[in-house]
Amino acid sequence: VEEIFDITRVKTYFIEQMKELVEEEEALAASRGSLPSDDKLISAKKNGFSDKYLSQILDIAEDDIRNRRIELGVEEAWEGVHVSGTPNNAYYYSTYNAEDKNPVNTDRPKIMILGGGPNRIGQGIEFDFCSVHSAWSLEQSGYETIIVNNNPETVSTDFDVANKLYFEPLTAEDVENIVDLEQPDGAVVQFGGQTAIKLTEALRNMGVPILGTSAENVDAAEDRERFDAILEECGIPRPKGHTVFTTEEALAAANELGYPVLVRPSYVLGGQGMQIAIHDEDIIEFMSIINRHVQEHPILVDKYLMGREVEVDAVCDGEDIVIPGIMEHIERAGIHSGDSISVYPAQSITQQIQDVLVDYTGKLARSLHVIGLINIQFIVYQDEVFVIEVNPRSSRTVPYISKVTGIPIVKLASQVILGAKLKDLGYKAGLAERAEYIAIKMPVFSFEKLRGAEISLGPEMKSTGECLGIATTFNEALRKAFLGAGVNLPRHKKMILTVRREDHQEAVSVAKRFLALGYEIYSTRGTRRALAAAGVEVKAINKIEQEAPTLMDLLLGHDIDLVIDIPRQGENSHDGFLIRRVSIETGVTCLTSLDTANALLTSLEDAGKKMSLIDIAAVKGPVCSKKRQVGCGHADPVSPVSG
Repeated sequence: VEEIFDITRVKTYFIEQMKELVEEEEALAASRGSLPSDDKLISAKKNGFSDKYLSQILDIAEDDIRNRRIELGVEEAWEGVHVSGTPNNAYYYSTYNAEDKNPVNTDRPKIMILGGGPNRIGQGIEFDFCSVHSAWSLEQSGYETIIVNNNPETVSTDFDVANKLYFEPLTAEDVENIVDLEQPDGAVVQFGGQTAIKLTEALRNMGVPILGTSAENVDAAEDRERFDAILEECGIPRPKGHTVFTTEEALAAANELGYPVLVRPSYVLGGQGMQIAIHDEDIIEFMSIINRHVQEHPILVDKYLMGREVEVDAVCDGEDIVIPGIMEHIERAGIHSGDSISVYPAQSITQQIQDVLVDYTGKLARSLHVIGLINIQFIVYQDEVFVIEVNPRSSRTVPYISKVTGIPIVKLASQVILGAKLKDLGYKAGLAERAEYIAIKMPVFSFEKLRGAEISLGPEMKSTGECLGIATTFNEALRKAFLGAGVNLPRHKKMILTVRREDHQEAVSVAKRFLALGYEIYSTRGTRRALAAAGVEVKAINKIEQEAPTLMDLLLGHDIDLVIDIPRQGENSHDGFLIRRVSIETGVTCLTSLDTANALLTSLEDAGKKMSLIDIAAVKGPVCSKKRQVGCGHADPVSPVSG
């Protein structure tokens, strides 16, 4: 205890509690293969050991533990927490250490809504938005709403959102205890993200009807073989791939498909464990990481296509489907959708591609018998549309697309799962009309607070938030989005540009555009040589291990605005990692995608034009906010300062 205190400075009281739990676990493990004594079982439950964990410690069936403790009368009791101004208890939590104070029951039909659990990278407040709007809609329809969630920092756990709130972990055991108590008429899992979806099978085994898309069809979207059969039946292409369980199978699949390949576990949250492999060594490394945890579901190995990624959220009532809008990612496929800059409405897809996207969305929603929300991610590659992933649930883009289109898709989905039809709710099937403005969702990161984290972007989500830029033009919306994300350039007009060999050609145009903006560019030997060969002269700077001045000296001099560092996929370069980390920790914007760099350039170039316009306006008069022209005679001009 003292040694751990010296290392961690965690108070010894808490370390003592942990020590007692470890000792109890070791004592339980001594009776491995059989039920412990009644006293030990009662003590374990009072001290917080779950049935599932006890079954792992004791190597016996979970049902045997559950049945025995119920025989002994060891069941969860419920304590209510009262909030001033409320007639009854506002919310409830469970305990094995107090008398039961059962919640007040009513005669109204009940619907249980499973939330998203604690906010973490990959799943956050977006799913809370969905849970809250669903609770409001279902209550308006006459149902008693019961939210199960254990996140203190969300609106869904405010005492007045649902009729009842159970502040409980989203595990099968905890949810079953609530089901036994409340006997809900149905459960909604599609608004709580992957956390809630994972409980679909458990709820079905408890006899609770799943409202909306059935458990069977949720599994069909995640099961490779079943989903491939649906795609084939619909005539929809997807990147070729295989289902594997072992490293040997993964290596065989990767070599058959040809590198690069995408490796990912199924039923994952925020792209967890997802990686792009470019050779056998990557497969061996990634599989060892994935298999550190017991895999209840198979691992997927897919051919990786470097195309334009497009995303669709929609509502389906089993017949008709409403698509609020099509979103396009600025970064090419390979960067997680949550870390990509997302543009509504999509700017670069043709009408023909748009028609294909709408057609595929309808076919998939109907084939999967979706009732409620569906999220689909596509790749447009060489003018052909491929499906990457289908999620028969809410997604992190639902609040975004709802706000910018004005179509309340969570409310619609909540009504649909109760049996309503979209046409009766006043909505026309198909793709909604485009808005008259551009809305750009920009990811926000917390790398400066996550010490030691790799900041380069890839298939696993790393953003911790987002902001929105809205304007009548793409360039202005993009500029607002970057400003909202804290990218406010330029300050010193000095930058570092280092890219991998395969990006040298694309880096030429990026360098030219930054030079045209007056930037002073520093590059290491390989990038500088490639730029010089294309007639672009930049300043030389040494790598960290070379003699001074080096990249590190530049960063620590605190006069660099921007670092563009594109690492090779699978690269474990200590120098590259250090440069990216130091840039973040010294407050320098660091980009690891040339697509993002090009977007930033567009934003900076547009800002330069706006500044020129303001300079003119200062002489000739106010700038028209409608047409961005000087002296055009329109009303509501804005002053040169605010304009």
